[in-house]
Amino acid sequence: MAAEGDVDLDLEAEDNCTGKPAEKPRKHDSGAADLERVTDYAEEKEISSSDLETAMSVIGDRRSREQKAKQEREKELAKVTIKREDVELIMGEMEIPRGVAERSLREHMGNVVEALIALTN
Repeated sequence: MAAEGDVDLDLEAEDNCTGKPAEKPRKHDSGAADLERVTDYAEEKEISSSDLETAMSVIGDRRSREQKAKQEREKELAKVTIKREDVELIMGEMEIPRGVAERSLREHMGNVVEALIALTN
C-alpha cells in the first residue's frame, strides 16, 4: 500500500514540474484598480500663506482671550474670603491637600456644604 501512495505523489509532482508556480486566482485585483481610480480624483490643495497667517492669528487671539478670562477668574477667586477652620474641615474629611480644599471653597464662595458636595461628586 505504501508503494501505491508513493506513486500517486510522484504523479502529482510530475504535473507541477513545469517550472512555473501554479497561478493563484486574482480575486482582489479589481479592488486595487478601483482604489486607483478613486485616488486619481483626489485634488491636492496648496495652503496659501495668507490663509495660514489668518488661522494662526485667530488661534492666538482665542488663546489670549482664554488666558485673560482665566486670570480674571483667578482674581475673583482670590477676593473670596475663606475661614481656616473650613479649609481644615474639608482637608480632614476629604483627605485632600490644602490647595485643593482652598480652591473648592473659593469656587463656592466660602460655602462649606457646597464645596464638600462638589468634591464628592
